Amino acid sequence: MTAEKDKQQVDVDKLLAKANKPSKDAMILHPHYRGKIETALKCPVRDFDDFAIWYTPGVAAPCRAIAEDPDLVYEYTNKWNTVAVVSDGTRVLGLGDIGPKAGLPVMEGKALLYKYLGGIDGIPIMLDTKDPNKIIDTVLLLQPSFGGVNLEDLSQPKCFRILDTLREKAEIPIWHDDQQGTATVTLAGLINALKVVGKKMSDVTIAFIGTGAANVACSRLIFGWGADPGHCFMVDSKGILGKHRKDLEMRKAEYVDKWRLCTTTNNEGREGGIPEAMKDADVVIALSRPGPDILLPEWIEKMAKDPIVFACANPVPEIWPWDAKSAGAAVVATGRSDFPNQVNNSLGFPGIFRGTLDVRARTITDEMCFAAAEAMSNQIGDKLDEEHILPTMDDWEVFPREAAAVGMKAQEQGLARLQMNYDELFNHAAKIIKRSHELTQMMMNMGFIAEAPED
Repeated sequence: MTAEKDKQQVDVDKLLAKANKPSKDAMILHPHYRGKIETALKCPVRDFDDFAIWYTPGVAAPCRAIAEDPDLVYEYTNKWNTVAVVSDGTRVLGLGDIGPKAGLPVMEGKALLYKYLGGIDGIPIMLDTKDPNKIIDTVLLLQPSFGGVNLEDLSQPKCFRILDTLREKAEIPIWHDDQQGTATVTLAGLINALKVVGKKMSDVTIAFIGTGAANVACSRLIFGWGADPGHCFMVDSKGILGKHRKDLEMRKAEYVDKWRLCTTTNNEGREGGIPEAMKDADVVIALSRPGPDILLPEWIEKMAKDPIVFACANPVPEIWPWDAKSAGAAVVATGRSDFPNQVNNSLGFPGIFRGTLDVRARTITDEMCFAAAEAMSNQIGDKLDEEHILPTMDDWEVFPREAAAVGMKAQEQGLARLQMNYDELFNHAAKIIKRSHELTQMMMNMGFIAEAPED
């Protein structure tokens, strides 16, 4: 018995070391490369005479053309393929309000993923203000330079108003990845997890742990896909949401989404906290704060048969996957790439924005997110099992498939300025994503991207 316990402890120690390794590596590699992205040319410079084409005096001709027909900006500049990644650093990963400078490494990482996985040029922009009105005004002022905007790591409740206002006022698509991106990938994962355990979306009870931007959007898409809100529970830092929450009723003008969930979920009027919400639930979707020990094994033991546990806080999940499995979870997912079943925005936003940009859509709707989630869940194919509910990021074909699905849905909804069929969208996305992969590999092979230092 002692030997078995020692073996289990060794296994846990190995898993913990594996979980902590990315953070250790990051502290070596970030200062080594001094940033993750740079500007590179996409046009030739054959000799110095070319400067007269790309800059003055030749550049005056496309400027005049765009002045006469503003839509030509998409043809004559890189606006068609450029996304601003905008943040104020008030809710970064699981780190909270660390400020715009400390948040910059995350936004650079986001830009890297946009380029490598979606072939999109992402530009990180950190704003030195927490004022939602200034953030809204700044984004609107930046519109001429970008094909779209990715809002990132904004605290709530202002993140909801910022997104809603910008979607109403902006002429380019505005996306809040912490809301729409997280929700799309979570929905895709849940669709497949339910297939693994043989349950229907309309029948399950779901406990949403955390009621920030991510889970508010997750609940909206999941309810839109067929889950019954009345049979589900939302939990914030003060307990289960419901009509009994007078603290939120008194501030419902400020917490509009939370109060709406108070009135549409929890039909039985259940009160309490996380363990009460999880009791007899089929699914727990946790997007709360870094763990472990936010979700306890004994709470999972009291869930319904074959429970599904999504513990997606970063950088450390609310419960370690091996603890959730030991407690009886049939399917466990986290937000990390070093465990099975990564439920991470990176599977969604590159393909979704690729399709959005390619048809020049005016906005990104929930229906476009549904199309992406379905494409994502279908991509796993016959590999689907309890440890493979979603494709991984190296299954690169998932991104052009999402792009094509999103582009088709935007056209169906009358939101696209350009018309393309499915094959055209898929082939275009695949070509531009493949170019990004090959360009990166070429630069590594030729030494333009330096080798990483050895451990």
